[in-house]
Amino acid sequence: MEKTEPTTIDEYIALFPAKTQEMLQQVRRAIRQAVPEAREVISYKMPAFKQNKVLVYFAAYKKHIGFYPTGSGIEAFKNEFGDYKWSKGAVQFPIDKPIPLDLISRISKFKAERDQTS
Repeated sequence: MEKTEPTTIDEYIALFPAKTQEMLQQVRRAIRQAVPEAREVISYKMPAFKQNKVLVYFAAYKKHIGFYPTGSGIEAFKNEFGDYKWSKGAVQFPIDKPIPLDLISRISKFKAERDQTS
């Protein structure tokens, strides 16, 4: 039997254990509250929020939740990442620690505002 890829964020979240599902829902809510006009999509096999283009992606892994605001989102907020692992396009939030939902909201809002002007 062929494995089907999720086509909605609900389907994606349902693939994970309960604790991870709750963390993913928290991230989803933080983004939704920051950018209520954005559409939920699956892009590159990850949950994403889109306006004119994709604003942010997020995904679950064994030991962390990945948040992908791409270059401009990382650059603008990198001084707030503290001990989190990050790269030019992503930041990792460990599964065993609280997720900085306010930071995720602020980055998402920043990306949406930038999307309107680009």
